[in-house]
Parts: sequence; structure tokens; C-alpha cells
Amino acid sequence: MRRKVFDLLASLGGVVVVVMLVVAGALSMWGYNFANSSVHSQLAQQQIVFPAKGSTELASPKISPYLDRYAGQLMTTGPQAKAYADHFIAVHLSEMPYGGVYSQVSNASRANPKDAALAAEVQTSFQGTTLRGLLLEAYAFSVFATLALWASIASFVLALVMAILVGLGIRHSRRTPDDAELLTPPAAAPRPQPNPV
Repeated sequence: MRRKVFDLLASLGGVVVVVMLVVAGALSMWGYNFANSSVHSQLAQQQIVFPAKGSTELASPKISPYLDRYAGQLMTTGPQAKAYADHFIAVHLSEMPYGGVYSQVSNASRANPKDAALAAEVQTSFQGTTLRGLLLEAYAFSVFATLALWASIASFVLALVMAILVGLGIRHSRRTPDDAELLTPPAAAPRPQPNPV
């Protein structure tokens, strides 16, 4: 095979890889934008505001170190949702009877159907664990968004590197003589002549 033909075929394959990487990068960027904007809009619609700095709600050492940085802010990001779910709702649930675990509170309430306080705890536990789960799901989608962003950046960088290699391959093919072969057999070594003695 001629070296020039091989260089052009390899460059054409490189162009295909560049196109695939650009498409992958564009799709990953779309995924990032979709997930990120969905998390933001869904959380903003709930209008959950973190307690104000210095409030009694942030006085607990189990809560304050994690929520002080968000004090008074509207919840709009995945990390905010995780902090609120794990260090505000979870703390308050853990202070309830049965640790706020819905199944345990519900079982206790069914065993004592006339206990109105326990029935109220069931509702509170259900609402708290549901909201916590939804907020943690929003956080998970924000992590997927971040992964999609990094995948997009990596795809675009690799596409750029591949495009440079394609350019070098095309340049090399133009400099290669038309009759150059890809694999030229090594020149035969001269046979040693016997020494006439």
C-alpha cells in the first residue's frame, strides 16, 4: 500500500473520530444544561429558604456547621438540597420518636390507633422523609449534571487533540512522495564472499 494512501485513510478515520467526539461533547453539554436547569427550577419552585444566620434553628451543633454558609438563601442547587436534607430534616427526624423512621412510627401508630399524638407523628415523619428523599434526588441529578459537564469538556478537548493529529496526518501525506510504500522490505544484505586462500 502506498504511504500517501495510508496517511489519507488514517486521517479520514481521525475525522470520523473528531465528529463523534464533538457530537458526544454536544450531547453531554445538553445533558448538563437540562439536568442543571431542571434541578434549579424545581427547587426554586418549592421556595425553601434556609433559616437566617443566628436563628435558633441554626444554633444546633448538628446543623450549624453545614447550613451556616447557606443562611437566608433560597434553595436552588443540588449541594444546598443535600445539606438541607442531611443536616436539617434528618436531624429533626432523628429527634422524633422512633428516630423519625416512618415504618417504625407507622407500626407503632397502628398498634395504638387511639393515640392522636402518635398519629400526628406518622404524618410528620412521612412528610419529612418524603421531602428528604426528593431533595436527595435533586442532589443526585445535580451530580449527574456535573459528570455530564466534565464528560463534555473531555470530549471537546479530545476532539481538539484528534483534529490536530488529523491536520498533521494530512500535512504528512502531502510531503510524502507519491511512490513511497508503507512497508518497504529491508534491503538485502550483501552476502559475504568466500576468502580465496
